[in-house]
Amino acid sequence: MNANNPFPKAAPDFSDPIGLLRACHENIFQHCDMVERLAEHLATQGYDQEARRAADKIHRYFSTAAKHHHADEEEDLFPLLSRQSQELVGVVDQLEQEHKELDALWTELAPLMTQPEHIDDVASLKTLAQRFATANRAHARKENEQLLDIAQ
Repeated sequence: MNANNPFPKAAPDFSDPIGLLRACHENIFQHCDMVERLAEHLATQGYDQEARRAADKIHRYFSTAAKHHHADEEEDLFPLLSRQSQELVGVVDQLEQEHKELDALWTELAPLMTQPEHIDDVASLKTLAQRFATANRAHARKENEQLLDIAQ
């Protein structure tokens, strides 16, 4: 329970698909923050149980929920919006390309999250974590701003 709000708003469900997508984007933002904090933690504190738990959580999220989120968009939302206008076709094409770029970044980062105790080059991890987080945040913001209001 939030100290400021003893009755927080319930999380959206499938009866509110756009609200659910927005909530997924919020989860992406939170996990991007965690990726960057993990890299910083490893640089300053080294590997410990806290780092292990964070890496596990990051890996689980981006290997499952985030992957399903992109698939849902590509299978359900993007085709629907592409039929609405030629302008949206271009936006959707760009977002699909960004999904591929995000997948490529995750392919680099995922093995490090499965074995954070073996990360020797923390500076490289920090750079990769920042690239990954920045790209994901920009992508989710673009979807929020350019698609979800229209889709609503």
